Amino acid sequence: QVQLVESGGGLVQAGGSLRLSCAASGSIFSINTMGWYRQAPGKQRELVATIISGGDPNYADSVKGRFTISRDNAKNTVYLQMNSLKPEDTAVYYCHAEYLPHHSYTFYDYWGQGTQVTVSS
Repeated sequence: QVQLVESGGGLVQAGGSLRLSCAASGSIFSINTMGWYRQAPGKQRELVATIISGGDPNYADSVKGRFTISRDNAKNTVYLQMNSLKPEDTAVYYCHAEYLPHHSYTFYDYWGQGTQVTVSS
């Protein structure tokens, strides 16, 4: 059993900041990629930022220069620091992990339950 527990969402004014956290727990041997995706009402889920263990982060063009993704491998936790927030950043933000269970050679995808981020103008 694997869990991704997200926290840090909320309501903020345009120009403000929020920090999202996502902690993975359960039967995990290792995690390859962790990341954040978002889905606004009436739109498809889209990539926000991802980071591979020991690798460089990857960002959507819309958030480059404003958002920073980081991870703590010892804690199986990924963070998303969001600065200069805009109303168009309003969405449900989902954490994602590509993980390897114990006693397995296959990586699996897992999603968090989502956390709401609302940016008012």
